[in-house]
Parts: sequence; C-alpha cells; structure tokens
Amino acid sequence: MRRFPTARTRTTTHGETAFGATLQGLAAIVLWSSLASITAGLSHIPPFEMAALSFAIATMVGVVFAALTGTTLSQLRRVPPAYWLLGVYGLLGYHAAYFYAFQHAPPFEANLINYLWPLLIVLFGAMLPQSAGRTPLRALQFAGAGLAFAGTALLLSKTASHESPSALSGDLAAFAAAAIWSSYSVALRLFPAVPSSAVAVNCALTALGAALCHLAFEQTVWPRSAMEWLAILAQGLGPAGLAFFLWDAAMKRGQMSLLGVAAYATPLLSTMLLALTGRAELTPVLLLSAALVTLGAIVASQPRDRSSDAAG
Repeated sequence: MRRFPTARTRTTTHGETAFGATLQGLAAIVLWSSLASITAGLSHIPPFEMAALSFAIATMVGVVFAALTGTTLSQLRRVPPAYWLLGVYGLLGYHAAYFYAFQHAPPFEANLINYLWPLLIVLFGAMLPQSAGRTPLRALQFAGAGLAFAGTALLLSKTASHESPSALSGDLAAFAAAAIWSSYSVALRLFPAVPSSAVAVNCALTALGAALCHLAFEQTVWPRSAMEWLAILAQGLGPAGLAFFLWDAAMKRGQMSLLGVAAYATPLLSTMLLALTGRAELTPVLLLSAALVTLGAIVASQPRDRSSDAAG
C-alpha cells in the first residue's frame, strides 16, 4: 500500500507544484474579498443556519472538485482523523464567529478585525515543527504585530465608546474568527499529503454540525427574496466553497510568505467592495485603523532572505 509522504518530504515530493499551489492561494484570496459584501446583505439569517446552507453547497463543490482531481475513496480512507477534527474546527468555528460578527458589529469594523488573520498566520507559523517550515520570530514581526494591534485597539476603543455592547461582542467574535482561521491555516502544513479534495468531507461535517447547532440554538429565518438565495448560492460556490479547496493546497505546498503578503490586500479589496455596495462608510478613524493593520501585516511578513522566501 502506498504511504502518504511526511512533512519532511514535502519539498521534494511537491516542489514542482509549489508555483501552481501558490496561484491557487492567490485565487482564493480574490474570492474571499467578496465574502464581506455578500454576508453583509444576509445579516438577518442566523449564523449557524448560514453556515449550514453555505457548506451544503460547498460540499457539492467538493464532490465536483474530487472528481476533477481524480481523488479515490481509498485515499480518503487513509486521511488521519486529526485532519477531520481540524477541518470542523476551522470551517465551522470560523464561520460561526464570522457570521455572528457581521450580525452584531458594523460590517467595516468586523471585516477589518477579521482580517488580522494574515498577521496571525505569520506569528503562528513560528510555532510549526522545523520539518514543516518553521521560521523564528524576528524584530520586524514584533513591530508589525504592534502596528496591527494599535489599529485594532483604535477600532475597538471607538466601538466601546460609541456603540452598543452588542457591537463590541461582534468585534470580539471577529477577532475569534481571525484566530481560528489563522491557526487552522497554519495547521494544514502538518498534513501535506492529504488531498485537498478531502476538504469536501470537512464541508459535509461542517454543514451537519452547523445544522444541528441551528436546530438547537436558533430560530430558522429563510432568505426573503430570490436575490438573497442567489447570494447564498454565490457564497457557497465561491468564497465559502471553492476558495477552501484552493487554500488547502496553497497552505500545504505553496509559498507561505508570498501568500501572507498577498492576503493583506484582501481587507483593502473587501473594504472597497463594501463601500461600492453602500454597506460601509469610510470614516477617518476606520481608514487609519485599516492603514495600521495593513502596514503592520506587511512589515511582519517581510522574509528573512530570498532563500527562506523560496522555501515558503
């Protein structure tokens, strides 16, 4: 029986696919830039219900993805249980927190805090085993973390002063979403040989778990129009569907430092879409917070040298 390669063989086994995996990660980032605009228009739908609907669609995307990539049931049976647990933690935990944040905090603020996850990927990446590509934290990363924290603190202080306690809970949920997604993304590096199509099983488990939580804790609120149904379909197909399969491959085999830098463009693209769709007002305080978070993330992501960047 053929064995999956270990993390130590990731570079030699998948080195020829690193460029393609990085491109997949860039495509996922572009898809995610549309998520906030879609979610902001569906804020009346409970978070677990939204997750159940989105991941039911994402599961169908995964079935097609598995067929196109030639994944077999034999491969899926050899996936370690820890990967399934990680998937439910990342996908269900992140989206429950994310949708809650957009229900209780202004979209721009929730979006900005959520996009601390690229910075956290840089910080959490230092906790990986050496065989999975760990790099020690450097002064620039601490400086970047300080800038991003200052931006978030500015935003949270504004919320605490002028908004309701519900808005503050939404901001805290957005930070939880960032922590969950970044830790999930970095942990994917520990499973380099699991096929990305296995995400389809995680999507199915997440849809089931979200549906059970919805039935237990929420009241069903169906979409109110055909446009809202189309928005949920678009969300499940793209930013909450295909993007996860692309990101899985990127985190396992792509250039993590390059993807980290590129991911910092996502809040700017996302914010522009929110403003263009009339769902956010670009006040000076919010723009300053966005600038600090983005600058801090870029500073923290600077590679030590060309060789370390090439290694991902």
